Amino acid sequence: MEKEKVLPYLQNICAKREYCRSEILKKAETALEGDRQAAQEMLDSLVADRFVDDARYAAAFARERSSLTGWGPEKIRYSLMMKGISKADISAALEQIDSDAAEVKLHKLLTAKCHSLQGDPFIKFKLIKYALSRGYRYDEVASAVENILSKNEQ
Repeated sequence: MEKEKVLPYLQNICAKREYCRSEILKKAETALEGDRQAAQEMLDSLVADRFVDDARYAAAFARERSSLTGWGPEKIRYSLMMKGISKADISAALEQIDSDAAEVKLHKLLTAKCHSLQGDPFIKFKLIKYALSRGYRYDEVASAVENILSKNEQ
């Protein structure tokens, strides 16, 4: 792609949805056929014009992953770290997650999984493993699993 067309292209895609710095840098490098210096200059321009903002991206990512896909805070934290987001931005984003809604989501996920595992002798272990893989903390998971299993026994 021609160099003068890359910046408007990147501005256009950033206007449609949130991207973090690392994602835009990759897109810019691809569009500029590997010219890392020019890609970094374009990224700097996009950041200066507020098309790209890692804090805003992290907040949107955390809200979406928590509410829509049911990810726990640890999985969200790890995913954001892999994208090169700063620890301060990650912490701020995780604070914006509604903890009550996340607890309800965890309960719904575990209840659905529990129904699919009826009769399995390792149901408790599998429920805990499932919730941990979704990024929830062990202390939250253990109490939720005990609660669900005690309700099912009644």
